[in-house]
Amino acid sequence: MTSYERLFRLDGRRAVVIGAGSGIGRESALALAAQGAEVVCADRDPASARESAERCGGQAREVDVLDTPAVRALAEEAAADVLVFTAATNVRKRLLDYSGEEFSRVVELNLRASFETVRAFGAGMVERGRGSIIGFASIRASVTEPGQGVYSATKAGLVQLLRTAAAEFGPHGVRVNAVAPGVVETPLTRQIKEHPAWYDAYAAKSALGRWARPEEMAGAVVYLAGDAATFVTGSVLYVDGGWTAVDGRFDPPN
Repeated sequence: MTSYERLFRLDGRRAVVIGAGSGIGRESALALAAQGAEVVCADRDPASARESAERCGGQAREVDVLDTPAVRALAEEAAADVLVFTAATNVRKRLLDYSGEEFSRVVELNLRASFETVRAFGAGMVERGRGSIIGFASIRASVTEPGQGVYSATKAGLVQLLRTAAAEFGPHGVRVNAVAPGVVETPLTRQIKEHPAWYDAYAAKSALGRWARPEEMAGAVVYLAGDAATFVTGSVLYVDGGWTAVDGRFDPPN
């Protein structure tokens, strides 16, 4: 019988959060720990990883997701029940202005590193017969704008990668899902915040009329991590303040 009072509890489970040094990753680590998970805070910045670990009573690990052997070593060491990964980058340029180096940099981190991370952690979860993988996509996986072409392509690719992992890992008891934020106050969006008109335009696009805070992504992570989502896999959970639901902002007269 389902114990509803413990539906969101994660006691006895180990969660690895890659990108836990700041922003959405840090808030995810704090939220998972608050629900009883043992959390490993992994980040390429060891000082930030340690700070997050201290705040959630977890462990810190330095890892660069572009270093595939290091990711595999972490996966083997941690034996995670839950994986959350947020690492991503963006070069906001129109397609005709993009360089080959910039294209490779965005694709390497957003897509290839995600591919290797899912494989590294997924292998152990499949072997153990349980687990939940949560990757961070974006509204840009389904809607885009000038200057977002390569980033959007990688996030759409990530969604399909995670859906495929859900199909392949599902028979072994492993769930795989994506969270798709709208605009969130993180270091990745600092460039926009420095332009008030740009910042305000994004706020107006949300049905709630504002940007999200990193901690507003944490509930989706906790939900997908545990027993509240035992029959949820291959899904994309939009946490975007209604961005993808609302087409246009003009309110016609009565």
